[in-house]
Amino acid sequence: MTKNELIRELAEEFELPRKQVGEMVETILEKMTNVLKSGDKVQLTPFGQFRIRDRAARMARNPQTGEPVKVPAKRVLKFVPGKTLKDAVGAPRRASAAKKSPAKKAASKAAPARKVAAKKAAPAAKKTRAKR
Repeated sequence: MTKNELIRELAEEFELPRKQVGEMVETILEKMTNVLKSGDKVQLTPFGQFRIRDRAARMARNPQTGEPVKVPAKRVLKFVPGKTLKDAVGAPRRASAAKKSPAKKAASKAAPARKVAAKKAAPAAKKTRAKR
């Protein structure tokens, strides 16, 4: 949905002129932008929360050349969806998804097989060290 589509639908729903609804939407977006610029958060309770986070400067790597690249510090916008929005979209919650997941049980049964393979590989590693 675009901003124009939102304005059109709100104007139809509230039976107001599109120009007036457009001005209200613009004003809301300006207010939200000003609050975020100042470093505060915008919390729309059932919908979610917009926050500004400061990222520290860091060293990264150019994947093509392998050269280290300096990434400067910057401020980034973060959105945290509210419970109502998560439920409406259908995103699983972490705690309940972990309890009901049958994949975890299957993975725990396969874990001993990996340990056995690791134990068998360990003596071969010792032999190569001794040859050096």
